[in-house]
Amino acid sequence: MKRAVTAVAGVVAGCLLLGGCGAEMLPLAAVRLDTRGAPRAVLRPCGDDLIQGLSLVGAPAGTDSGRNRSGWKVPGDRHGTDAEFPLFSPPSAWRARATGQQRLVPDYTYELSFGKAEFNYEYTGTVTFRAADLAKLKPGQVWADDRAMSLGEFEELAEDSC
Repeated sequence: MKRAVTAVAGVVAGCLLLGGCGAEMLPLAAVRLDTRGAPRAVLRPCGDDLIQGLSLVGAPAGTDSGRNRSGWKVPGDRHGTDAEFPLFSPPSAWRARATGQQRLVPDYTYELSFGKAEFNYEYTGTVTFRAADLAKLKPGQVWADDRAMSLGEFEELAEDSC
């Protein structure tokens, strides 16, 4: 019995020690509509941090397979800089790899994200949205942190998060 208790305590301690903390989710990405109603990505990584996993992934709710996906992924690491670009057309120098439809699909949920490329993967900048969320935006607003806000509010939120 004593061995069993010691073994269980060891497993629990090991899980707690190895589990650690995951990457902190920060509101460093947003989406807005330009004057013609086309969606644009807005990225605000912390300083010139090395980032990785820069991607846009869209899929119907409840879909786990790679089928019926929409978006793109940028391979490798890059130094973060503030960026704004058409949602489905990242800068060509990034060599993004497109997947599926390159337009907003009404019943899809999208996630625009990137992570700090460090050994501890300290943070993930992310925004999750649907086409209906963007349709509700007023001129000058962005969708970030699961809500509509002014671009200025987003800039302040992103800066305070770093």
